Amino acid sequence: MKYYEVEMTITPCTQDAQDLLSALSAEAGFETFEETPTGLRGYVQQSLFDQSALDACIAGFPIEGTHIIYKVSEAEDRDWNEQWEQEGFEPIVVSGERNVQTLVIHDGRHRGNVQLDHLPLTIEIDAHQAFGTGTHETTRMICSTLLDMPLQGKRILDCGSGTGILGICALKLGAASCLSYDIDEWSADNTRHNAVINRVDDRLTTACGDASVLDAINVPFDVVLANINRNILLADMPRFASVMASGSTLILSGFYEKDCALLESKAQHLGMQLSATRHEGEWACMVFQR
Repeated sequence: MKYYEVEMTITPCTQDAQDLLSALSAEAGFETFEETPTGLRGYVQQSLFDQSALDACIAGFPIEGTHIIYKVSEAEDRDWNEQWEQEGFEPIVVSGERNVQTLVIHDGRHRGNVQLDHLPLTIEIDAHQAFGTGTHETTRMICSTLLDMPLQGKRILDCGSGTGILGICALKLGAASCLSYDIDEWSADNTRHNAVINRVDDRLTTACGDASVLDAINVPFDVVLANINRNILLADMPRFASVMASGSTLILSGFYEKDCALLESKAQHLGMQLSATRHEGEWACMVFQR
């Protein structure tokens, strides 16, 4: 996947201006921002970059006297998880809100003070250029939601699978099968790799592509998982709905708390009702029922 790196210079550069610009320019397709001494550095998939939306955001910027310029360049095609792959992480403990079960996510190398051999539910993640190790709030919130759900015999769809952690979690909790897809070939490969490590590869099928892979699906899913940025979720939710069984569950994360109202409105338009919301920091996770 190719990204643009957009260097935004804000004059004068204040925290309020940085926060507001990152919020407003999300409309242009940005996935993430880094604060810089002079403004922001944003990253956006080349295929999703809406430069006209960014220009409109700057033209209508509400802080009077603020001047914003930007420069677009092609981002270095690098391993975004390189530091993680070199250093690994300490085991991460995730519990459901009802604390019925506890999940430990680990990298196979670092055990900390956790005796993994005696735990009933563990997931080993070996990440290669893929998102989803359990260190991020959005991943933890979806895993926590799954821990509280009856998943025995369910058909799972994992959209934008990254490392495959969410589908693997569902399968370890008793789901019958999982179809995962990711637009990045390395992520699809990493999902297969982690499925083998966790001994669920006989129940997990992986595809490389975007949500259009769902157009060929004719068997509905019981649970749909998507940890993706807000703009992609809004674009793909109609396709999610098209493959959901009656009474099925849609679990979304990857967006900020301020985006919840927009996503709820979209879900209601598609015939789904909000059943739960949780937050961790500024990130949110929403559960819908069809």
